[in-house]
Amino acid sequence: MAENVVVAGIGMTRFGKYLERGVRSLAEEAVGDVLKDAGVEPKQVQTAYFANAVAGLMTGQEMIRGQVALRNTGLLGIPIFNVENACASAASAFHLAWMAIASGQYDVALAVGAEKLFHEDKSRAFRAIGAAVDLEAINDLKKRMAEAAQASGKPPDEKGGQNRSFFMDIYATMTREYMKQSGATAEDFADVAVKNHDHGALNPKAQYRNRCTREEVLASRDISPPLTLMMCSPIGDGAAAAILCSEKAARTLGVRRPITVRASVLVSGRDRKADEPGAAERAAERAYQIAGVGPEDIDVAEIHDAAAPAELMIYEDLGFCKRGEGPRLLRSGTTKLGGKHVVNPSGGLLAKGHPIGATGIAQIVEICEQLRGTAGDRQVKGAKIGLTENGGGFLGRDAAAMSVHVFGA
Repeated sequence: MAENVVVAGIGMTRFGKYLERGVRSLAEEAVGDVLKDAGVEPKQVQTAYFANAVAGLMTGQEMIRGQVALRNTGLLGIPIFNVENACASAASAFHLAWMAIASGQYDVALAVGAEKLFHEDKSRAFRAIGAAVDLEAINDLKKRMAEAAQASGKPPDEKGGQNRSFFMDIYATMTREYMKQSGATAEDFADVAVKNHDHGALNPKAQYRNRCTREEVLASRDISPPLTLMMCSPIGDGAAAAILCSEKAARTLGVRRPITVRASVLVSGRDRKADEPGAAERAAERAYQIAGVGPEDIDVAEIHDAAAPAELMIYEDLGFCKRGEGPRLLRSGTTKLGGKHVVNPSGGLLAKGHPIGATGIAQIVEICEQLRGTAGDRQVKGAKIGLTENGGGFLGRDAAAMSVHVFGA
């Protein structure tokens, strides 16, 4: 019988621009915070899962990233596993830590994600992120995207991957298709950004704490039409960590505010037809089944709004509304603070930031804060059940990796 798993502690840096800091410095801060929060000593941690996506491409550090990043934390000597799974790296590390506890192999595990994307040469970060596709099929992908853009009357420039993330071109292609299917407008996408910046203004860990207006979002420079700058998540630096343990270990350790992991699901994308379920829909369906809940039971969610339109698409993938009704759900106010099913109270990737190897655990940190009732001005009142959705990479017409977690107070 699988062990019940709880989150015993959480910690993270503020996301932002840290030109003077490296991955190790960021990871050390998050690990120090999570150990303090859990009331756990380094010697009590039995295994660690370290997530990072692009250090190899940004700095050349490969193969033993976790051992290097955790070298000064007092954790060396235990099994340390290095996890790389594009933007879903941290959620994947958390899933592996959950498996380690659920299997009964370990009682206390650490999951930590750290990323450093800011560089004097910004195009270096864009090129690194752009590697999260099937490079053997990249020319075919670019051709299909260019043809779709030409047909829409919005031909792309040739600087994708140099002055922007290639993924914004992918999101733009998906967005144009979604607009036809749902009737979504640029104003809807701007309103997603406005909502998430409103939430981010209340989050001391957010990269951007400024509010914005619909007009400002629409007037920001074009990135890949119809996406403007403020509809796209920023690059950033940061780290986030969680300590997981069995319920028995939580009692032994005297954990004060355990949060139950009700479901931990990781799936891969696959080549599929347009009318077949995508990775997020498949992962969510499985997570709901395991957790014994439905989308209507989710009080608060952190989802992967790497581009503003993606939030509306994910509403539908997660079953928060019917197909094509994402814009209507947004307009209803249901997903903003004060609504019935609040989405991205942290500010989401758009405002909180997106240091890709840390993002998935940062989402979990926010949900744990919400379920503990310690989220301050952005607290979702009475939150009892929370969900995270974190995707990474692109394969065919889907995320290459997709994680959905469900948590209970």
